[in-house]
Amino acid sequence: MQTQEYSESEVAETRPGGVGNRILWLLVALAVVGGLVFAKLKYFPSPEAKGGGKGAAKGGKGKDGPAKAGPALPVEVYVVQATNLADAVAATGSVLAEESVIIKSEVAGKITRLNLREGQPVRQGQVLVTINAAEIQAALRKQEYNIRLYRDQEKRQHTLLDKEFISAQEYEQANNQLLTAQADLGALRATLAKSTIRAPFDGVLGLTTATVGTYVSPGTDITTLSKVKPVKIEFAVPGRFARLVKLQDPITITDEGSNNKFEAKVYALDPQIDPVSRTQTVRARYANTQNELRPGAFVKVNLELGETKGALQVPTEAVVPEAAGYSVYTVKNGKMEPRKIKIGMRSNKLIQVTDGLSVGDSIIRTGILQVKPGDAVRVIQ
Repeated sequence: MQTQEYSESEVAETRPGGVGNRILWLLVALAVVGGLVFAKLKYFPSPEAKGGGKGAAKGGKGKDGPAKAGPALPVEVYVVQATNLADAVAATGSVLAEESVIIKSEVAGKITRLNLREGQPVRQGQVLVTINAAEIQAALRKQEYNIRLYRDQEKRQHTLLDKEFISAQEYEQANNQLLTAQADLGALRATLAKSTIRAPFDGVLGLTTATVGTYVSPGTDITTLSKVKPVKIEFAVPGRFARLVKLQDPITITDEGSNNKFEAKVYALDPQIDPVSRTQTVRARYANTQNELRPGAFVKVNLELGETKGALQVPTEAVVPEAAGYSVYTVKNGKMEPRKIKIGMRSNKLIQVTDGLSVGDSIIRTGILQVKPGDAVRVIQ
């Protein structure tokens, strides 16, 4: 009797409903996956899909394509033109007295007379202070008596020398004693003169704390004396303009307190340029007949140095300072293009450009911080 063997697959095929069940489960799985994909695409579209769709609709590139250029940045420009530029230097200065001195004592003693009226004018040579000099005067009289004695001795010795009763050396000793006493008398008279303090020049007295009876020592400050008609104006100009400043150049002074303007002229130039500040000190003189300016006041100075024809200027806000100099941003073919420049004279609103620009160049004056080289820009009025 023969036994027939069947494989597992053949047995499964012989089972009722086996193949049909497998097909049914496969169809159900496909339906579920399709439903999930449909719901994802319909209700939860990705940003890339949206962008891709719009890009495809507009004929753009896909995700990995080049980015689309942004809109042109609106900017205001300044068109460079040739103008006549007045060469002027603006500086700050101080008012100085024509002459000023601190009145001090040269000898020690008590003040016996005080002829000071604070803030009042005095004349040259007027007595201001007298210091007790009784001891000096006594020493002076004593020396005068000694000189009389030495003079008589010198005459007698000279007579004896003529008769050859004494040697020349003995006569010379007597004569030297007389000459020395006369020199000492001169020194005492000079010291006595120091006890009387006089005004060295015409001027106005300052304030004082000294009174009659005050003891003063050599070097003690008593008061000040200033000559304020005329006054000096001291200011400094940058070294690069030093060669342009000349004697008798006119300057305009603006008093900070009253905002009044005055005209003065340069009378002195420092021959050296300060190695620290790289500036040259200049002094001008103003008559100050009405005491308009007071020593120590702060003033603004404007010095005219001539006129430059055909100068190129740009707004101050358009110049960009850099480590190696200065630059401006120009507009060329609708794009920003940086340009290196060299500057000259400058004011609050304009800066002179000596190199790097030409007439007709368009300089960006707004939006400088937002643009980069090559960016598209749109000029607005």
